[in-house]
Amino acid sequence: MIKRKIYDELLNWKKTSGGKTAVILDGARRVGKSYIAEVFAKNEYRSYILIDFSKTNDDVKNVFINNLENLDDFFMYLSGYYNTKLYEGDTLFIFDEVQTFPRAREAIKHLVADGRYHYLETGSLMSMKENVSDIVIPSEERHFNMYPIDFNEFAVALGEEPLLAWIEKCFKEDKAMGQAIHRKAMTLFRKYMIVGGMPQAVQCYLDTNDFEEVDRIKRDILNLYRQDIVKYAGKYSVKVESIFDDIPAQLSKHETRFRLSSLGRGSRYRDYEDSFFWLNDSRVVNIAYNTQEPNVGLRLNRDRVTLKCYMADTGLLISHAFDENGLISEEIYKKILYDKIDVNMGMLVENVVSQMLTSSGHKLYFYSKSSTDKEKRMEIDFLISKKRITSRHNISPIEVKSGKNYTLSSLRKYILRFQEYTDVPYVIHQGDLKNEDGIKYLPIYMTSLL
Repeated sequence: MIKRKIYDELLNWKKTSGGKTAVILDGARRVGKSYIAEVFAKNEYRSYILIDFSKTNDDVKNVFINNLENLDDFFMYLSGYYNTKLYEGDTLFIFDEVQTFPRAREAIKHLVADGRYHYLETGSLMSMKENVSDIVIPSEERHFNMYPIDFNEFAVALGEEPLLAWIEKCFKEDKAMGQAIHRKAMTLFRKYMIVGGMPQAVQCYLDTNDFEEVDRIKRDILNLYRQDIVKYAGKYSVKVESIFDDIPAQLSKHETRFRLSSLGRGSRYRDYEDSFFWLNDSRVVNIAYNTQEPNVGLRLNRDRVTLKCYMADTGLLISHAFDENGLISEEIYKKILYDKIDVNMGMLVENVVSQMLTSSGHKLYFYSKSSTDKEKRMEIDFLISKKRITSRHNISPIEVKSGKNYTLSSLRKYILRFQEYTDVPYVIHQGDLKNEDGIKYLPIYMTSLL
């Protein structure tokens, strides 16, 4: 079993909720929602019943339609049908793929009020929002976001806990890792970046150590996403697919802002806005918005038209981007791993930083300013806010650098112009941790610690 951080969140929910709320796990397809729900049920409850609404029969569904007014009969039927004894306070009901049967989600209100058992739902947000028009959405749901496996989880799966402990110690104490151990951490990180964080892909790598086998699994997931677009995106499906297919090309450009002109002459954002929202809700992508004034109100100053569209998993991006022959060979993967191939590493590095910031709880914003005055013209890759807002110095600008030789003209102009707003400025790079001229340089594998 690959240890997931979400498990500890579920444990805390069980301890503090006392059955007064239900949990709903949101996340993209294939991030492991159903798996972790069942593992949690097996380990933490005396019994559990898993109802997969994507394939259960009408008899079970009719119980939710006809028997909610008599919960004794409701529970007796499900106990008999699934041949499972129920224990008050110690049985978990899992409503898997609940978006396919909204009446079960609506029933949560009554079931939680009854108080006898605990409830955990899993679903895909992209179709969940489409299927709520005829139900009352229960206020008793507590939403947990589930993301692809992050670097820390990947490192633990590979038995690298001592390395993680040293990374965290160096970050907290603001000191360099040391040349040898930094190289080791970078090799592990590149491995994570190209395998990605989809649990099936990671497990395949653990079992086979074969990048080609991993690539096949990632392509299966990408094909599943395309099928979901056709199935669930409805009238937006053609536009959603156009955006999805164009993501690698957009990210490979020097300026990674999504340019709608590539989708067709005369394309306007208002024609594609719902398609971007659909992809974002599906958790297939992470969208970053330009903020027009980099102060505390990043969201208030958001420019909805100027955005960047990242893949939610960088391993999937690699398989999505390098698909000329339908499969990336083991040799090419190893060249990427050891930084021996001439590909746009900037695209991959910026994407993985967006992924790590998202899974750490940050909303994605950047700052882009066009101007004929070169002192005002700048582009900052990401902006993050401090946890505790003060009267000044709340926003950290982040520049992401993939190569060894780079300039920081935009970052220096930003610091000079927005001194009042600026907290610690960061450069995320492939070198070791250092502080220089008021800028903190972080190795990329420390991004999730921000």
